[in-house]
Amino acid sequence: MDRKLKIAVIFGGCSPEYPVSLESAHSVITSLDRSKYELILLGITKGGEWFRFYGDAASLEDDSWQSDRSKCVPAVISPDRDLHGIVEFRMNGVRTTKLDAAFPVLHGRFGEDGTVQGLCELAGIPVIGCGTLASALCMDKDRAHKLASLAVVDVPKSVSFSGLPSTDELSELVSGLSLPLFVKPVRAGSSFGITKVENAASLRAAVREALKFDREVIIEEAITGFEVGCAVMGNDKLTAGRADEIEIQGGLFDYTEKYNLITSKIHMPARVDAATERRIQETAKRIYRALGCRGFARVDMFLEPSGRLVFNEVNTIPGFTSHSRFPNMMRGIGYDFPALLDELVAYGLEG
Repeated sequence: MDRKLKIAVIFGGCSPEYPVSLESAHSVITSLDRSKYELILLGITKGGEWFRFYGDAASLEDDSWQSDRSKCVPAVISPDRDLHGIVEFRMNGVRTTKLDAAFPVLHGRFGEDGTVQGLCELAGIPVIGCGTLASALCMDKDRAHKLASLAVVDVPKSVSFSGLPSTDELSELVSGLSLPLFVKPVRAGSSFGITKVENAASLRAAVREALKFDREVIIEEAITGFEVGCAVMGNDKLTAGRADEIEIQGGLFDYTEKYNLITSKIHMPARVDAATERRIQETAKRIYRALGCRGFARVDMFLEPSGRLVFNEVNTIPGFTSHSRFPNMMRGIGYDFPALLDELVAYGLEG
């Protein structure tokens, strides 16, 4: 390699998952090989301000990165394809930096949903990870399920709607579903706004909670069984990691459980036989292709006692912390974290 590749690592974001992004980004920044890459750190505050960050990545861990504004220069990704990079707004004028690729390490709305990916694609900057369409589709639980079902993948029985229906309207909407139900925002991550409903009396309150995170709500029948996941990477030729399994004690793998594992456990590899794991991997690849994913993603499903696999969701920017599921699944097939990141960068540069 004649020169280091200039990679913009984008972190933060105005999403409830902002803290998770900082933790993931810290892992990515400290694990990318500096002999191969020159990292351009682009931080987005909770309020939506963009800065090029020149400080120590360690300050991401306690969210102090933006406290020293001498190390934060206002900056944006320019949509100008000739510029092909970022513009910094300095006291003495503007400064531009060309990029070879952008690596969004953003979770949730306004980052994982195709918005930032669209900006990068408009600018002609290769994105490490899924593109605009796949990111938007995978963030939308309702439309992702509809497309997956066309690829002959089982999905939960569900209804979706906008706004808050009246009590009678809500009863009519769910009349074809059986309790217990899961009420979810259509577009949100990390289990924000999700409620398990055991009786009809608590259904409307659950819808109100989901509407705090999105204007659309999906209500799904609960699936009997347990959740399994599979990491997938690649563009045309796909590689699947080992499948993992979530053992839930309290009924819902919510935000607290996902990032603290207080009562839940993640088994990697999943406690299934080899034939079942192969089915999980092949189904994950089919869903990945059906939704137009490229680069990498984690596909989550449910495994029923009968052996039936039911699609849950795709995370196009899964967690990248030391204990995150995606890196651990890929570690199971021989990729340590730096080598995995090299692969992901290479897939992004393929376009």
